[in-house]
Amino acid sequence: MLGVMDSFQATIDADGRIEPRDAMPEGYRKTLIRQIAQHAHSEIIGMQPEGNWISRAPSLRRKAILMAKVQDEAGHGLYLYAAAETLGVDRADLLDLLHAGKQKYSSIFNYPTLTWADIGAIGWLVDGAAIVNQVPLCRCSYGPYARAMVRVCKEESFHQRQGFEILHTLCNGTPAQKEMAQDALNRWWWPSLMMFGPPDASSTHSEQSMAWGIKRHSNDELRQRFVDMTVPQADVLGIRVPDDELTYDEATGRYSFTQPDFAELYEVVKGNGPCNQERLAHRVKAHEDGAWVREAAAAYAEKQAKKMQGSAA
Repeated sequence: MLGVMDSFQATIDADGRIEPRDAMPEGYRKTLIRQIAQHAHSEIIGMQPEGNWISRAPSLRRKAILMAKVQDEAGHGLYLYAAAETLGVDRADLLDLLHAGKQKYSSIFNYPTLTWADIGAIGWLVDGAAIVNQVPLCRCSYGPYARAMVRVCKEESFHQRQGFEILHTLCNGTPAQKEMAQDALNRWWWPSLMMFGPPDASSTHSEQSMAWGIKRHSNDELRQRFVDMTVPQADVLGIRVPDDELTYDEATGRYSFTQPDFAELYEVVKGNGPCNQERLAHRVKAHEDGAWVREAAAAYAEKQAKKMQGSAA
């Protein structure tokens, strides 16, 4: 008869799904909590750089689309916090850790959005990188996370097309508009490459996460996929990826490219990016300002529960 950990490993080896009530190693549970929490935090912090452009979007159509996108990001955070809670943690505690700087979110959201073209670049590059990262997570070994990612990825594909369409419009507009699109690509290209994390040789968690079936591909492989996908799209737009060493290998069908500045990545992750303090302070203030809503909802839920108990009696 298989022991509980043998049963876990047998499920992993069979490419099966671990569910909340299944036995699992504590390291597996902690790794999932860290990853899912970071992912959830990234979704809600990621609302900020785009949200501040809703009032400045160039048309009513653009405002409506951007509002829908920001709303989607809030929904993604909700799905992911719910998935984390199946591992025995409370989302309120995860938010407290975020606000105290004890849990991280994606480094990409610590860069400023300077022009309308940046909103296009975020959709095209940042959400494009998210798709490359997250589609394999639909096959994650932990069932609740994998199922949440199916819907998230469907919505991210809309976000990526929305961003590309913004840049396509700019690139087919005036010379100044195309220059704005090129400037956005210049500034967002390297942070987008950093989204995949450190190189494999320096990655702390990647190897174990792959052994457990949480991740399916290494950081470097995902980064390569992103470059191979994105460079031809830049060619369609008529703008140039800011990498003088970028070359196409006919034999492999892949691009050789310059690695991003990982020293910058580590600094941003430590809290020293252009907008780290601003993003976190805004998030904490929003949480504090919304306390009355959470208290009212809890009071109403308690009142309804008492009413149901009275009816049952």
